[in-house]
Amino acid sequence: MTINPTCDRIEEVINAYALPGALTDRQPYGNGHINDTFLLTYDTPDGGRKYILQRMNHAVFKKPQELMENVCNVTDYLRQIILRRGGNPDRETLNVIRTADGGMFYQDSAGNYWRMFLFIEDTICLEQVSDVSEFYDSAVAFGSFQRMLADYPADTLHETIPNFHNTPSRFCDFRKAVEKDTSGRAHLAQREIEFALSKEADTHVLTDLLAKGELPLRVTHNDTKLNNILFDRATRKALCVIDLDTVMPGLSHYDFGDSIRTGASTGAEDEQDLSKIELDLTLYETFTKGFLAGCQGSLTDREIELLPMGAKLMTYECGIRFLADYLDGDVYFKIHREGQNLDRARTQFKLVADMEKKWDAMCAVLKR
Repeated sequence: MTINPTCDRIEEVINAYALPGALTDRQPYGNGHINDTFLLTYDTPDGGRKYILQRMNHAVFKKPQELMENVCNVTDYLRQIILRRGGNPDRETLNVIRTADGGMFYQDSAGNYWRMFLFIEDTICLEQVSDVSEFYDSAVAFGSFQRMLADYPADTLHETIPNFHNTPSRFCDFRKAVEKDTSGRAHLAQREIEFALSKEADTHVLTDLLAKGELPLRVTHNDTKLNNILFDRATRKALCVIDLDTVMPGLSHYDFGDSIRTGASTGAEDEQDLSKIELDLTLYETFTKGFLAGCQGSLTDREIELLPMGAKLMTYECGIRFLADYLDGDVYFKIHREGQNLDRARTQFKLVADMEKKWDAMCAVLKR
């Protein structure tokens, strides 16, 4: 067995699950930045099984019990939907492994919170699109996630991170960061600050419509990056939406918008040459088609009409979060060089500005 003990009390945790068979390998797994993740391999009479074991970061997710209630309730619901459709729920959704005493998670003797999932074999995770069909398939997967959960009572879910995609709240936080200027950097970002402040009227468009009942509350993933989908290794087709830590009540525009922000930009999130940053309309149309195909009519006409606003607002919101963190002294987003969060903010604002230039074309895609 290869042992890489990077977390205290991991043996205690493994024993709390009382899994069948003999543990033959334990390895750190993946490249996530939030949770500590391990792949466990067991030798069993039926040929062996693998599991994902994670130590949850309770500095980020301050109420692990509520988070796991969301994950368990949503995945149990998805499992029943997939079974009714004749699918394979062991591969098409996450499956939480219960502790020996039936718990959704385990709290070790040091106060750390752990959870376990069934490992989904013969899958790959993509960090970037190598073929436009992969982006389309990711869109279908996220749209299907919306469709399968369309009748789930979203208001029964906990907010794992309060106001995560509440753009007016994020704007208030940004304004406070400008006023405090903790790091003394505001003079280096005046153009970006002025741009962000000029968009205040946009920030409450979606939340106002939600409050009026013109947009329905949905179960949303809230972190719809390409690498949060498992693709079947053989077929290269999207198979399973993963990383459900931020599943909570929200708007369909959050999931659509964040995918466009990350997947339809022509440059890296921290690109310093802003001439390389624009909205790729071909990728935008590809994702829109796939997302609506996956939703299969579960969205209202008003929701569909406002999908471009979701793309713009999620991009803008991320931009003001990067900029606020830069002004606060880079305390939230990890940086690898000086000014990286300011560069990140600049790319998001450039993308917002390009969306505004291409607004008619973005809306025309939906009409088509």
